[in-house]
Amino acid sequence: MRLLLMSDTHLPRRAKRLPAPLLDELPHADVVVHAGDWVDTATLDLLESHSRRLVAVYGNNDGPELRARLPEIAYADLGGLRFAVIHETGPARGREARCAARFPGLDVLVFGHSHIPWDTTAPTGLRLLNPGSPTDRRRQPHCTYMTATVTGSGLSDVVLHRLPPR
Repeated sequence: MRLLLMSDTHLPRRAKRLPAPLLDELPHADVVVHAGDWVDTATLDLLESHSRRLVAVYGNNDGPELRARLPEIAYADLGGLRFAVIHETGPARGREARCAARFPGLDVLVFGHSHIPWDTTAPTGLRLLNPGSPTDRRRQPHCTYMTATVTGSGLSDVVLHRLPPR
């Protein structure tokens, strides 16, 4: 099962549209994950209409229309792995322990908010992934998104994709 992970798209404030390399990944993804801060409903409509399955949440910059359509936390069983998606996880310091305590029994937590790519594993085995932002790199060298594969043995082929400058 192929996953496409993104967050913090901030359209149309930070970009006019999603980058072509990210859109090119949509037909290859069994599941698209968006960890919030869409800003516009058009991007949600686009991903809903072009994804086989969308697992998504709202973020702190998302208004009432998006909050009416999306949860704060989304849970999904993907290929036998227990996933949750949330926008904010708090400060980087202590994140693994804090999230492992808040989300016991999960295998993977996808989050956003910081625009900083993140891939760590808590002592409990919880994998924490932040795909960064495909449209707003902030203080990062590149805009980014992630892909991953769920296999019978777990999560593999987690790749952080760096997008070319706009």
